[in-house]
Amino acid sequence: MKNILSRKIALVAAMFALAGAVKVAAQDVSTRFPLVPYPQKLTTSTGLFVINAQTVITTPAGRYRQEADLLNELLHNKLTVKTGGAASAKNVIQFIEDATITADEGYRLQITPQKIVVKAKTGAGMFRAVETIRQLLPADIENKQQTLPSQLSLQALNIEDAPVYAWRGMHLDVSRHFFSIAYLKKFIDLLALYKFNKFHLHLTDDQGWRIEIKKYPKLTEEGAWRTFNNQDSVCMKKSVDNPDFVIDTKHIIHKNGKTLYGGFYTQAQMKDVVAYATARHIDIIPEIDMPGHMMAAINSYPFLTCNGENSWGKLFTKPICPCNETTFEFAQNVFDEIMAIFPSKYIHIGGDEVDRTDWGKSEVCKAFMQKEGIKDLAGLQSYFINRMEKYFNSKGRKLIGWDEVLEGGISPTALVMYWRVWVPKAPVEAAKNGNQVIMSPGNPLYFDTPPDRNSVDNVYHFNPIPKGLTDKEAKGIIGAQANLWTEYIPSENRADYMYMPRMTALAENLWSRDHNYDSYQVRLNSQYERLGNLNVNYRLPDFDGLVEQSVFIDKTVLDLKKPLPNTTIHYTTDGSVPTIKSPELTAPLTISKTSYIRLAAFKANGIAGDLYNLHYTQQALAEPTAKADVKNGLLCSYYPGEYKSSTLMASAQPKESFVVDSLNVPKAVTAPSFGLRYQGYFNVPQDGIYSFYLTCDDGGILKVAGHTTVDNDGWHAPIEKSGQVALKKGLQPVELSFVEGGGGYTLKLKYSVNGSPLQTVPANWLKH
Repeated sequence: MKNILSRKIALVAAMFALAGAVKVAAQDVSTRFPLVPYPQKLTTSTGLFVINAQTVITTPAGRYRQEADLLNELLHNKLTVKTGGAASAKNVIQFIEDATITADEGYRLQITPQKIVVKAKTGAGMFRAVETIRQLLPADIENKQQTLPSQLSLQALNIEDAPVYAWRGMHLDVSRHFFSIAYLKKFIDLLALYKFNKFHLHLTDDQGWRIEIKKYPKLTEEGAWRTFNNQDSVCMKKSVDNPDFVIDTKHIIHKNGKTLYGGFYTQAQMKDVVAYATARHIDIIPEIDMPGHMMAAINSYPFLTCNGENSWGKLFTKPICPCNETTFEFAQNVFDEIMAIFPSKYIHIGGDEVDRTDWGKSEVCKAFMQKEGIKDLAGLQSYFINRMEKYFNSKGRKLIGWDEVLEGGISPTALVMYWRVWVPKAPVEAAKNGNQVIMSPGNPLYFDTPPDRNSVDNVYHFNPIPKGLTDKEAKGIIGAQANLWTEYIPSENRADYMYMPRMTALAENLWSRDHNYDSYQVRLNSQYERLGNLNVNYRLPDFDGLVEQSVFIDKTVLDLKKPLPNTTIHYTTDGSVPTIKSPELTAPLTISKTSYIRLAAFKANGIAGDLYNLHYTQQALAEPTAKADVKNGLLCSYYPGEYKSSTLMASAQPKESFVVDSLNVPKAVTAPSFGLRYQGYFNVPQDGIYSFYLTCDDGGILKVAGHTTVDNDGWHAPIEKSGQVALKKGLQPVELSFVEGGGGYTLKLKYSVNGSPLQTVPANWLKH
């Protein structure tokens, strides 16, 4: 194994030396160094620094020993760490405090053939430099089961680096499905690797209470466990085709004749996790969600409600009652114990999705509102949030709430976390109010949304600064984070898959000043080996050119390249799910009859990537419509109301119709839920096989030339689906039905003809 590693290191060094021979590397020096996020400034030098058994790590007296030890841990603790005293001029890694570096997380890294010098003014800056060194080292160092080679080489270079945004976060929901302490630490390690500094831990919700509160033991004795619910049943159904959806048996118990799912963290366990994160300069922000999403607590402590009821309303569960002092006593007691566990100055109170109906029915609340001069139920929620913020402030903490806390008014000292993409004014209003804002919009930063080939691109190009702010107001946007809600994420493998590699795109977005997506994609490909050594079940890159509903005239060819080295592609033609034992696709496959092919790429460990379901249908070129007096644009009919399927509009009458020159949601559409039907013709410019890619949030169906070309129907997050149709040049009938359930407003249609690059359907195609 040692010889193999040595050869790999030699190859890495040779790759650096020959990088100019690589076309992309010749265009961009950043592709020579597979760093994610990429530093603000990197310049190369000549020579290599060699780490061997004689290399010494030195730190100033009494400073940065923790960061030096973590670097040594990456190197399998093979080096000697010395604190204080004069450093050797050669073969040394020096940690030097530099007060001239202004950014708290900023650092300078100089690698010469003689030494490595790490400079920063804080431990956080030192640690960010350590993680940069980590990514410059071979990916094999992550495998602690392997013996390191006798020497490791690093290319000489200079880096000056600091983050653009102060808040670079990831969120994990452990309430809907529970995750082990070991997994939390693995998650923290990945946050550290990609220079995140905030870990938002969602500890409580309707489906489970996950943190021990000694004053209220029933919260975990009872609230941490549940019988299987409707979310579990969805996962179980999906597990037939995908083992990542199997409910983790580690979190299943049998008690009193019942099968229960759940778990919780003791305070001692969580303090250990907090210490682990703190050593890596990651701040864990606990969320105890209230006044809504409290069913797990109310089950055990019904006094928390206004009327003793605990059930689901139309959309959400009944909240706790903000009109009783016992509620505030409970909340303060809980947060006192939370603050003793988590040293973070930030505490997240949730404040989202509150069904206030019962408050309006309560005589106690009516009297309380009259006494306090509260005009409406939104104001009553605001009273609760503002009172809790004052309590947090009295303890030296700051309150964070989801953007619903703006309703009814919020003090400018609270932090607002924006998530509701259908309320674009929320972050603007918050920033103008003086609140610091953390951007976390559902699209594209809800990583529980199933990924597609556009997901990484969408995250990478997300702009955290919303429109409508002055430069001064924009400074209130302190960063962003992605959220991983786990209703349908029942296993650690599934969690890995959902956030990786999207996490890396967000990391570079928030850290680096200059973004280069082409360079990032090259560097990302170099990250997969490291992730594999860290046992991360990352999502494989998408295949190029695959269309779910394909057509051919005489025959077509399925010709795929492996998504990554050391992967294999396996397929079936009988409708069964492919396994590692299924036929391997090693050469182009000719298709000359209607076929159903299911295929997946498999990693070297036998784990499958996405399952692709490919339908091939033989089809003649559709004849164009003979119509001379067409006008520009498509007719668009507007149907306000809730339509969970676009087919339901067939029996409804539109409110109005108008002509549109693009396939986007028109500005005239103002209803929160609605349907749209676009009708007319595509004036296609040439004969050929046309591929259409339809992205919808919520759903839609595209019909071209009488064929259902893309079926992306039903309410769901923004997902792209694709299909083909064979068309002759000229006017081809088209109908696109789209439904919006409230929140997304995403409608995109792109096309390709005979394998050409994708582009948006142009306005000059649209006729009626």
